[in-house]
Amino acid sequence: MPAHSTAPATGAVLAPMEARLVGQLPEGEGWQFEPKWDGFRCLVIDMRGGVELRGRSGKSLTRYFPEVAARIAALAGGPFVLDGELVIPLGDALSFEALQLRLHPAESRIRRLARETPASLILFDCLVSPNGVLLGEPLTRRRAELESIFASFRSREGLSLTPFTRERREAQRWLERAGGAIDGVVAKPLQGAYRPHERAMLKVKRLRTADCVVGGFRYASHGREVGSLLLGLYNDRGLLDHVGFTASIPGRARRALTKRLEALREPPGFTGRAPGAPSRWSTERSAEWEPLRPELVVEVCYDHVTSERFRHGTKLLRWRPDKAPRQCTFDQLQREARPSKLMKDIRASHPS
Repeated sequence: MPAHSTAPATGAVLAPMEARLVGQLPEGEGWQFEPKWDGFRCLVIDMRGGVELRGRSGKSLTRYFPEVAARIAALAGGPFVLDGELVIPLGDALSFEALQLRLHPAESRIRRLARETPASLILFDCLVSPNGVLLGEPLTRRRAELESIFASFRSREGLSLTPFTRERREAQRWLERAGGAIDGVVAKPLQGAYRPHERAMLKVKRLRTADCVVGGFRYASHGREVGSLLLGLYNDRGLLDHVGFTASIPGRARRALTKRLEALREPPGFTGRAPGAPSRWSTERSAEWEPLRPELVVEVCYDHVTSERFRHGTKLLRWRPDKAPRQCTFDQLQREARPSKLMKDIRASHPS
């Protein structure tokens, strides 16, 4: 039985359950494996007084995805609070860049993008159903409630349930083909409760490596030691494009490395795409960078590429004095496989 019979104000206090990054999928029985989708995590709150799409940070995403909120509001099946992922399918992949374009202050632009590149919602958990609050219930019960709610929807356009497997071997196959649509694999304990804010799930990402030219660096926010290295790859025109950064520099190495980098300072650093201007989250100093002669090569570990840039900061693995800078091209980046079987239901639920 559910922990409570009703929860009219539950949506006001809930937050998504988080995942802890681990190196490999867990062994043994008692796990459910799901794709880790490449989108915006989202709680869908419909307590029959209006629909809210709430992001991981606790801020509302409703105004940025009006087509999704309207679609949910028109459905039967509430009250409920569901956990899912906002995604924008483009071709046989999901576009994280298209999602980011939605976070814009102009409502007219948001409405236009909602028409041109409508978002989909992939659902994978249920916190509240018409039967009550499910936070203390095992995943098996929550999934059953989610499937029941989904079956009650009058229309499922732009909506889908995430596939899952309880076979580690199948989940490992998903992981090996991660990229383009999925960002890895999430493992959830079948008998585990839903624990908001806590890292009660496990996530595994497929990590890759690349050799990059150090085209510049930034000083740390305090002091005059290096804080991060700016990474570049040569494009097909022979120009060095900025592709990301790494800040995982051992503290004991920073002083000597700073002297080494300062001796190589020379513009332009990047001859193609250069580091961008300050964002609304950065300070003036954090956007300043020092250009370098393209002589140093590092091997870094990365997890995802979006628009020919590393999505997140990379991990510095080692220096590569044996590698010529001109050998550091985009060709070395693995062409990401498209997990077509996993995308089939997503495309079917959101016809182009």
